[in-house]
Amino acid sequence: MIRTISLLIPVFVCIYWAVALRGDKKKVGNPRIFLSVFMLLTGVIFTAHFLYFGHFQSLYLFFDVPLQLLGLSIFPLYHIYFRLLTVDARFSLKAHAPLLILPVVVVLIYAVGVFFTPVNDYKEWLFHLNDNESSVQIKFLIAMRNAMRITFLITLAYSMIGNHWLLSKYGHKAEQFYSNIVDGKQKNARNINHVILALGLASVLITSIGRILLMPADWIIVAGWSLFAVLIYLIGKSGIKQKIINPSVDPEIGEEMTVLLTKIPLNELVNFWNKIIIEFEQNKVYLNSGLNIMDLVKTVGTNRTYISLTINQQQNQNFCGFVNGYRIEELKRVLYENPGINQTELAQRCGFGSINSMKRSIYAKTGVSFNAFKTQYAEREAQPAES
Repeated sequence: MIRTISLLIPVFVCIYWAVALRGDKKKVGNPRIFLSVFMLLTGVIFTAHFLYFGHFQSLYLFFDVPLQLLGLSIFPLYHIYFRLLTVDARFSLKAHAPLLILPVVVVLIYAVGVFFTPVNDYKEWLFHLNDNESSVQIKFLIAMRNAMRITFLITLAYSMIGNHWLLSKYGHKAEQFYSNIVDGKQKNARNINHVILALGLASVLITSIGRILLMPADWIIVAGWSLFAVLIYLIGKSGIKQKIINPSVDPEIGEEMTVLLTKIPLNELVNFWNKIIIEFEQNKVYLNSGLNIMDLVKTVGTNRTYISLTINQQQNQNFCGFVNGYRIEELKRVLYENPGINQTELAQRCGFGSINSMKRSIYAKTGVSFNAFKTQYAEREAQPAES
């Protein structure tokens, strides 16, 4: 019973996230929809595992080849998810199919081997009912299984390195859009990448143990599949909070951030800047922890590229740094007037999304820790915000 429950838990976790990731229609974007599909396919993989280790041999025969294909494709698919967060606006079979070519080719060759293997021989080899591995067909299948293990490691390494590269190269673009980039965007995506790496390493470990040893070992099944369930849950939990890192790929935003503007007429530049200053110094829009550049677009009456370039030209910093500069000035004032205020209330009153966001912003802007900053400005008058 415990063995059966352990085998099924990852399936239920996958189904849960496949549904939950599509739950809020207002927040669901292309990456979350794709991650929902990823969860569904992962659920199919663990369903096949349940059939195999649950001794449903006649049913598993129909799942073996699809299982190998999904198993080899799962990390390339996850890499596509990261591409949707950073560089691609939507999934495209033409654009993303090359990432799946290697798994497809390897599994097709394996499928050909299965087709030409007598059913009884294939079944006996698949479920280790005997040790007869002398036939040409079985030797071919064994060679292909080894080839698939190598392919799995290649796709895992490629996906992890590729995801890290995408975050490093494109993550900074979020700071031209979000005012609280440290809350649930790039940092959260890095956590997802670490979890998927852990899932891959756990899969390698389980594969190295081998099905012959796994079949009778209940404690390995319970421990291993419980770990899989936890890792899948963490992926879903992080994914449901994850926002698009590079907003230029979000089709809901509309405009392309890559539009190149060589110069802005001086009168327009002055007009945009004056409107921005009014929003910050009179309306104090920076106190909104969820502020992004599209909120300014609505009030200033231009596009986000103009606003971004105006801030860059006037202040030599990105949108995130500009907003947090005002928040830190507000922080100085609040600390002077309320030296005993707790950190949670302080962060909320000054427009930061969280205590961690506040602390990181202080360090990024001033180079000192929060405690040093608090000690310094709780004892002096607050200074006016920079314009």
